[in-house]
Amino acid sequence: MNAKARWPAAEGLDWLATMVALVQRDGHCMLVNSMVENVLGVSRRSLERGNILDWFEDPAALADTLCAVADNEVSTGRFDGQLRRSFTADPEDGLLVHVIVNQTEHTDVLLVEMIEIEQQTRQHREERALEQVQAGKELVRNLAHEIKNPLGGIRGAAQLLALEVSGSRELTEYTEVIIHEADRLQALVDRLLAPHRNPHVVGDVNIHEVCERVRSLVLVEYPRGLVIQRDYDTSLPEFRGDREQLIQAVLNIVQNAAQALQEQMADDNARIVLRTRAARQVTIGKQRSRLALELHIEDNGPGVPDSLKDRLFHPLVSGREGGSGLGLTLAQTFVQQHRGTITCSSVPGRALFSILLPLP
Repeated sequence: MNAKARWPAAEGLDWLATMVALVQRDGHCMLVNSMVENVLGVSRRSLERGNILDWFEDPAALADTLCAVADNEVSTGRFDGQLRRSFTADPEDGLLVHVIVNQTEHTDVLLVEMIEIEQQTRQHREERALEQVQAGKELVRNLAHEIKNPLGGIRGAAQLLALEVSGSRELTEYTEVIIHEADRLQALVDRLLAPHRNPHVVGDVNIHEVCERVRSLVLVEYPRGLVIQRDYDTSLPEFRGDREQLIQAVLNIVQNAAQALQEQMADDNARIVLRTRAARQVTIGKQRSRLALELHIEDNGPGVPDSLKDRLFHPLVSGREGGSGLGLTLAQTFVQQHRGTITCSSVPGRALFSILLPLP
């Protein structure tokens, strides 16, 4: 009798976001879920014929914990260990995990759960960042509404004043300045409110059509010194989404990258790479997706300043003189409306923005 026939409930283990195995006290593996198969890069059949102790760089801690839990010395055992990817002996390939060993209703069977430490830390960081950004957006949106009404009154009063002082060139210039600045602030307010006003127009979206549209727009704006390379996985399927919102999101990121590459453009050495890949068994926010689309936007510019890394997606934060600080905020808003996330990693000479979108 195979493991799944013996434990019918084990079918549900494949839906978990963590690695789970049912093992005997000596480490003999009886069943693994699909997450173990994906992370280790080894077929389930091979894993279920082997021993879980072989998965670890240093199996002593696991062996001791299995025995302690099996002998009822403790009901649950926990420790941090390092997995061997594809059973290679290279420590650099190892994956740090938090291991939890529990008893089951069968005295001869133990449940071992392994949680990627890096993934856990990243999820907590993303959740905190999302909460901060959402609070910032709410504040800015409320502020924009408060500004909008008196701004209209200021502009109207300035127009009436301009009619009264039409005979004075100097005073007319002053009223024109007031009207011009009121219009500029009105445009800024409209941009702050735009993501919450525009309807979400859903249709079939091909991510490569989005990338090509952005690529053509940016190359028209920067015709010299900039190369935008394509690295596409053409097998990626279409998905349901708002094409125009996604174009705007990707365009904002690529334009930011291009603006940061002015020195490289002068040397005819500016490069942006648009790369698409499929990602499997990923957690986006708090939702698990079996398949997701990953879009990387990479440039060879100076990178993101350390002072901005933690505030990069906050409203009105800009590292460029004269920038509005809204481009990345709007990009994040549009991606989040598609249940996706944007992250950024940066070192001097390289900045990488990653957009992750769930696929059906």
